[in-house]
Amino acid sequence: MSDLRELYQEVILDHNKNPRNFHKLDNANHSAEGYNPLCGDQLTVFVKTDGTTIQDLSFEGHGCAISKASASLMTSILKGKSTEDAFKLFDKFHHMVTGEMGSEPDAELGKLAVFAGVCEFPSRVKCASLAWHTLKSAISSGEQVSTEGDDL
Repeated sequence: MSDLRELYQEVILDHNKNPRNFHKLDNANHSAEGYNPLCGDQLTVFVKTDGTTIQDLSFEGHGCAISKASASLMTSILKGKSTEDAFKLFDKFHHMVTGEMGSEPDAELGKLAVFAGVCEFPSRVKCASLAWHTLKSAISSGEQVSTEGDDL
């Protein structure tokens, strides 16, 4: 189990140090800003869709290692997926990080399973899910997201 935790920590640290898709997407047709005042995480998610499929996405901003790694993995995994599939994956991810999923992460989460341990640290759930809530807002409404309330 400790080898697995070390691997998870390595993946999170790698995506924090070398975030994928970390730039402004100039041809985005959706975007939203997200902010976690508790941790100071602040990011903008940029999405280009054709209406039903995520053709490209990226993010900019700053935050803790968990927040940045979550955004990096999210942008890598969701390219080419339908917005419907992205929302389903969001729900599974959110259930995992909040501990609602049980002890075994859903196989569909793939590399996102590295965040399974976040449920042991309730203050970090908002860090891990900020990018996801911001993506959902970008596609749905474009409204700013804040983790200040208890609804995330």
